[in-house]
Amino acid sequence: MARLYADKFNGNNIKISQQTGVPKAAALTGLDQLLLVLPERISKKTWTALPETETLKRLLRRRVKGQTPAVSTRLRNKRGTAVHIGTVNAADAAFNRLTFARQLVAAVKREKPGVVGIWVAGFSDEQQAELVQNVVSAALAAAFVLATFKEESPPSALRSIRILGMPDRIDLARAQAEAEGNNLARWLTALPANKLDATEYSTLLKHLAGENGWQFTRYGVADLRKKGAGAFLAVAQGNADDSACIVRLRYRPGAKTAKPELSLVGKGIIFDTGGTNLKPFMSMLDMHIDMGGSAVAVGSLLAISKLGLDVPVDCWLAITENRTGPTAYKSQDVVTAANGKTIQTIHTDAEGRMALADTLVFACAEEPKAVIDYATLTGACMNAVTTRYSGVFTNRPEMHPMLKKAGVDSGERLWPFPIGGEFLEELKSDTADIRQCSPEGGGDHILAASFLNEFVDAGTPWVHIDLSAAQRKGGLAHIPTDITGFGVRYTMNLLLDGRLLEHAEDR
Repeated sequence: MARLYADKFNGNNIKISQQTGVPKAAALTGLDQLLLVLPERISKKTWTALPETETLKRLLRRRVKGQTPAVSTRLRNKRGTAVHIGTVNAADAAFNRLTFARQLVAAVKREKPGVVGIWVAGFSDEQQAELVQNVVSAALAAAFVLATFKEESPPSALRSIRILGMPDRIDLARAQAEAEGNNLARWLTALPANKLDATEYSTLLKHLAGENGWQFTRYGVADLRKKGAGAFLAVAQGNADDSACIVRLRYRPGAKTAKPELSLVGKGIIFDTGGTNLKPFMSMLDMHIDMGGSAVAVGSLLAISKLGLDVPVDCWLAITENRTGPTAYKSQDVVTAANGKTIQTIHTDAEGRMALADTLVFACAEEPKAVIDYATLTGACMNAVTTRYSGVFTNRPEMHPMLKKAGVDSGERLWPFPIGGEFLEELKSDTADIRQCSPEGGGDHILAASFLNEFVDAGTPWVHIDLSAAQRKGGLAHIPTDITGFGVRYTMNLLLDGRLLEHAEDR
């Protein structure tokens, strides 16, 4: 798998160049396709800068309102450059702008894209720069090819992106880093479970660590027994071998021994049968994506590394399958987690919270300023917010406005829910310290987060993301694939714009 990664994962292997000023005819002739982004009301000044003005005006008058692209045509140059025009309101929310960008970029795939130009005209400098970044993000997502195992699997035909018409060059480092992190998250999540089993996943992570200068530590089953990780091992005990593990990756831009300021924790259930409480066919069909939380954690770490953020980060990944069989854990088993709490198991398909419980204990033991965990955890959250949003939970309810705003600003939208308090009444057990879940099942997304909070150090600000939007048919925002990689862009917004670590330090 490490070899497959090296051969097929290209990250952002697309050349991006920028040309300032109004583009001349020669610049347009060098393009196979041009994405032209205009305001809904186009000024005379903007029209004078555009090529073949009368033709474009005539076509735009015949456009169907709300359709993207509004118009597709060709320039009368030697190359016959295809032009796809989209009109957008720059004041729209980030999600709407990114959705517009995805729809516009989709037109490029009607033929081999080759060299694609992006020209945003008629907006303020700030709006222009923001829209360019939106379209670049959508283009990098659309150009990325998920791993396939066909006899012939051609790579993306997009070779380069040329940004035209900007008054000055803009910094695209963040957009590129976020795209590469998202691409990695989607690539990992899409891999079949027999290609990315626990052993191969661990090997691939070690390969990634070597490429990116991360420290790599793997805690195998024997190590985890010594560390008392009974909740994780209960899930792993149904496996045919001892390949289950918890992997810790360390990004240290300064001293290697520095404590982490941030810990990212990911659910890495590489296939979920439901265990003894076996899932029905349709519920099990796509359960290779149940490791999507771990993929988002790794993708976020990659984006942080590519940007070179001066923040020591740990990434903890709970990697196992949830299998059925004679050794698999059962309802009413009582197990002891790494923090000494005993757990009465109720439903073996609530395995994600079991695997995360010990992993959160280990992450908190390193005393980070904040912890974020990612998990495709509950169907209840999907029922609550659909696959358009994900749910967010925290042991610091005063952070709810910040957490929600980061979703609005990044275009990866989340909705906050309460935890703890009276919800723990549903998790009271007669035989253990806590029940894994409630047999009744109502509000399970809230109960799951309340359960996890019992394994987080009370002094550590903690954010839990239930990834309802990890998969959405037709894509979401700027992402064109059903597997969305939701969470990488959000995490970067939380760190860079929401100032999560500064906020956590003040508490």
